[in-house]
Amino acid sequence: MNNLRERLPNLKQQFQAQKPFRFVMFDHFFKAEKAEQILREYPVPNNDTWNGTTYIDQKNKFVKNNFQFLPLFQQVFNELNAPEFLAWLEELTNIEEPLLADPSLFGAGLHQSMNGAFLNVHVDYNIHPETKFHRRLNVLVYMNPNWKEEYNGHIELWDLTGKARQQLGRFSPGFNRCVIFETNEISFHGHPKKLNTPEGVSRKSLATYYYTKNRPTHETAAEHNTIFVNLEGLPGRVKQLSSGVKAFLERINKK
Repeated sequence: MNNLRERLPNLKQQFQAQKPFRFVMFDHFFKAEKAEQILREYPVPNNDTWNGTTYIDQKNKFVKNNFQFLPLFQQVFNELNAPEFLAWLEELTNIEEPLLADPSLFGAGLHQSMNGAFLNVHVDYNIHPETKFHRRLNVLVYMNPNWKEEYNGHIELWDLTGKARQQLGRFSPGFNRCVIFETNEISFHGHPKKLNTPEGVSRKSLATYYYTKNRPTHETAAEHNTIFVNLEGLPGRVKQLSSGVKAFLERINKK
């Protein structure tokens, strides 16, 4: 991580100023030489070592969280789960309980989306299925040099607490760019626009999620899975139908 301690006061001010849920975006997360190394060694997705399962609200997204033969990435995620970085996040966020890493990287790890991919706007599952800890924070680091506006794939953060839907932020998944946001019952986010990338270009990121043993009563909800919303009307429903057909065929072919 690149001089995060020196940048903390400014980043904390930005993070704490956001409402109704807090977030911050900044560039140059990793040192330049480490970021370039991560990009060079970022593995190509395949069905043997990546999970590319299609769902109604998610298509063409691949996830990998086993790095047995990828020592660089094991080292990187060890650092992202280390006490030093956890302490930095605690100071950034002022979350009232000690943050806990998830060495299993459930749902986290390397994320890679291919042309046509989308992830509809949603709030995340709120309870870790194994530890039963409360999910509190997402850290996403994008690794996509020379990303163009027409590729889509921007992460969108939404306020859906009132009658009017308000986009709080829309960030291109550029190279060595970090987005940190708290996860709760109103932290809606996603990249709902289909990727429009040329051959050989994918949307790459590293994701880590952080937890606490408890959370404030006013933020606590019954355990739930990811909750998606359709903000695109009829085009969104058509997109869901197409993705649902692909998901159905995948499951039939696996039987």
